[in-house]
Amino acid sequence: MNNSFKSGFVALIGRPNVGKSSLLNALVGQKIVITSEKPQTTRNQLRGITTGMDYQIVWIDTPGLHRPLHQLGENMVRSTHAVFSGTDLVLWILDASIGITDDDRRAAEVIKANQLPIFGVWNKIDIKNAGVATEITDFKKVFEVSAVTGAGLTNLLEAVVADLPAGPQYYPAEMVTDHPERFIVAEFIREQVIRYTQEEIPHSVAVTIDQMTVRSNNRAYIEAVIYVERDTQKGIIIGAKGQRLKNIGSEARKSIEELLEMPVFLNLWVKVRKKWRNNQAALKEFGYGDEE
Repeated sequence: MNNSFKSGFVALIGRPNVGKSSLLNALVGQKIVITSEKPQTTRNQLRGITTGMDYQIVWIDTPGLHRPLHQLGENMVRSTHAVFSGTDLVLWILDASIGITDDDRRAAEVIKANQLPIFGVWNKIDIKNAGVATEITDFKKVFEVSAVTGAGLTNLLEAVVADLPAGPQYYPAEMVTDHPERFIVAEFIREQVIRYTQEEIPHSVAVTIDQMTVRSNNRAYIEAVIYVERDTQKGIIIGAKGQRLKNIGSEARKSIEELLEMPVFLNLWVKVRKKWRNNQAALKEFGYGDEE
């Protein structure tokens, strides 16, 4: 092992909607996870990878720490707790636009109980309230950043690298995530469902990829199914004369084409799977089972 090479696993922890996924995309340098103003958008542990000449950081984005209301939520919280095992450093992400909330304080109790090195990271400083950064104390270092503008990210990255131990290069330098393309494609579709639908829909949606092939014309053909829990939700997603579903497909295809770097034919179906969020078999089928 090259003793001058540094590597490690860095967890992004915090309550829902503080911008963890946006921050991960910014640190990696491209979009690999979906973002939304809706809380609890992230459902799985998601890994991004940043590789330099003498370091490699494996960033772990997690579902926000929250009070679960169903089996899916319980699995999400367990997934977040599981991330502490094998982690070298924790970034506690806070929303600088609103300051510390009671949910942040509850998240802090969980984070500190694991006795790992912690950097406090105020995100959204481009819209921050004056003086909020003084509310956080007792952490190894504190940073102010903006995932949107990129402000402060270089300082944060340099500090993380400096804090990591000597270690191996876990992934090839060109890799930015260890998740398969099918997973990311399904997430890009779910992102647009969240964007185009009403309040009741986002948490009831799951997406599976039934077929994903590249044909001889160098074009990707994708068949995907959007699952909801009620017939009324299916109608909302399809929309009048199928227009909303067309919009979802059109916008999702743009992100997928950027990811795959080729033209994409995307065919979407909408199906009902009643109460799937409380069905462990369905959760496993949709990729939301407990983390091993």
